[in-house]
Amino acid sequence: MSTNPSKPVLSLGPVYYLWDGPKWRDFYFRIADEAPIAHVTIGEAVCSKRLHFIEPYVGEVIERLEEAGKQVSLASLALVTLERESQLVRGLVRDSAHPIEANDLSALHLLAGRPHSIGPLVNVYNGATARLLSSRGAISICLPPELPMTSVRGIIAENPTVNFEVFAFGRVPLAISARCAHARSKGLIKDNCQFICGEDPDGLTVETLDSQPFLALNGVQTMSHTCQSLMQELPELAAAGVFRIRLSPQDCDMAAVAHIFADVISGRRSPPEAQADLADVYPNRPFSNGFHHGQTGAAWIPVDAGAAARSSVA
Repeated sequence: MSTNPSKPVLSLGPVYYLWDGPKWRDFYFRIADEAPIAHVTIGEAVCSKRLHFIEPYVGEVIERLEEAGKQVSLASLALVTLERESQLVRGLVRDSAHPIEANDLSALHLLAGRPHSIGPLVNVYNGATARLLSSRGAISICLPPELPMTSVRGIIAENPTVNFEVFAFGRVPLAISARCAHARSKGLIKDNCQFICGEDPDGLTVETLDSQPFLALNGVQTMSHTCQSLMQELPELAAAGVFRIRLSPQDCDMAAVAHIFADVISGRRSPPEAQADLADVYPNRPFSNGFHHGQTGAAWIPVDAGAAARSSVA
């Protein structure tokens, strides 16, 4: 039997950006104390060179979150290219008392046979893949943010015993590379990057040749310029049986973001009203939901138009 509740709960993904240690710690302390979030994934998923910024604070962050009643998972790296990074992943899986979220296939053979989760950076594009991962010990899967709702609904229907999560807020992680375009854009190289990505705590906007915002750089990671928001789609996601709604940390008031999403899930606030409030909390950033509706990812599709499009396809 599925363990999905009648209404989904909120989860918080790992911080993808480079924030200094005290800011990272204080962010999670506030999440622990103020945010209506049930599950939190912490750790460094993007660049192993950043680990030393947060390592001194991981223990106290986990303790604070668990004291507040949050479930905690630890994120694995999204791209392993060095022996040192391979050792980090092996050590994380071997030594952690907390569930691991796999963000790369390199972690999956280490996690086989033990309960773990699958992060949104792993390409789970169909029900058969989800079924295979479940048979190897995955108890929850955060589906890739580029999947349309038709695929989300089908994957969930084929795997009723798996808890599925959907990426509903944040700049969309699109790609990751062994090279660091963020450092290169500022005249540096990856091996001597001087942690320049820390100057852009919400990512560095990339423009086209005609000066139109296009993407964002975050160290070795490429992200969307827009912020995905599935606020208007929350009722549809709940009806499909989504277990958790994932919020991805941005450099804004994430506790307020969580309250807005929670109000829509509980019915205390309408989706259009909540989306307007979300724009006040995270201003100057265009929102998108195109992937969800099978359109260009950066597009914003009014929910009624999206429903009509789905009906016509059906």
